[in-house]
Amino acid sequence: MICKQTPFHSWCTGKLAKGCQECVHGRKLVLFITGLCAQRCFYCPVSEHKFGKDIAYANEWKIEDPKNPKELFAEIQLTDAKGVGITGGDPLVHIDRTCTYIRMLKEKYDKNFHTHLYTPLKLVTRERLQKLYDAGLDEIRLHPNLDDETLWPRLTLAREFNWQTGIEIPAIPGYEEKTKKLIDFIAGKVDFLNLNELERSDTAAHHYQLDARGYKQKTSTSYGVKGSQELALRLLQYARAKGIRAHYCTAKLKDSVQMKQRLIRRSQNAALPFDIKTDEGLLIRGCVYLPELAPGFSYKERIRNADHERTITQLEQKKKIFAPDCVIDTTKLRLILPPMYVKKNAKQIRKQGLIPAIVEEYPTADAIEANIDFL
Repeated sequence: MICKQTPFHSWCTGKLAKGCQECVHGRKLVLFITGLCAQRCFYCPVSEHKFGKDIAYANEWKIEDPKNPKELFAEIQLTDAKGVGITGGDPLVHIDRTCTYIRMLKEKYDKNFHTHLYTPLKLVTRERLQKLYDAGLDEIRLHPNLDDETLWPRLTLAREFNWQTGIEIPAIPGYEEKTKKLIDFIAGKVDFLNLNELERSDTAAHHYQLDARGYKQKTSTSYGVKGSQELALRLLQYARAKGIRAHYCTAKLKDSVQMKQRLIRRSQNAALPFDIKTDEGLLIRGCVYLPELAPGFSYKERIRNADHERTITQLEQKKKIFAPDCVIDTTKLRLILPPMYVKKNAKQIRKQGLIPAIVEEYPTADAIEANIDFL
């Protein structure tokens, strides 16, 4: 096995795991089962609004009723996904929910719809693994605690089943010897090792945890932590010498390759007929806001606390004023129109007591704004 750079800004010592093969092309949906987890990793990037909460998401789309995950199937269609990566929290907290989703996916699509799952070792038992296997899980990725070896023997339980077994951990500066000890332990026991570049997320608690340990971003334009990549490349060589197929996944792969491809695909499917699609997969659209619900301070909170039924009624009345292709956004409580229409009629829109803007935003369910130009 030779350590080589891939076309996706990553490095590997052999063929990528099946789950990674679709992921690098943006064709793996992230199925977030729950924010509950028994393990407390200091580098956990899960956001405050998910961590510790029993909520489920299909990519950025919240699944309102976990027993009827219609958002999951809609998101698969919008992103042309060929599989899912099941994560959390810890999906084993809700093993029955997880297995139900796997069965539903296998029944709705075909056996080639690939499912892989991430889990720490806290809740790994032969019984739970059997449930996952019977449901049709294709690949399991275990996440050992490098600071506690007591649960490492549970890794061997996964080898009792006919699926792909891998280890996935971040490359943590200062943990080289501990990671090498884990690599020694897993030699001959797993099919692959995935090393992720340690990243700083946008989560305040995550920043505090990493800052307290002296971890800094490697550049002002990257979420990657200084020293993580250098360590990962050394660990790849170490794993190769132990006969382990390994892959190092960079922050750039996740943001500039995987995420970009998914956004481009979703924008093609989710765009309104008059939206302008950018090369990065974002949407440019004309938007009209009620003054009390325009983007600005506490925007998300104001949307959340608004009387949605009453506001939608207001928007329906306002819609009659505008072009026939005007669309009511029932999630963000605004009107969406062709950008050129909003530009040409900005003055008249303001006379109606409304706020016009040209918005560039992500085509995801949460439609995060990248840029807002108020007119």
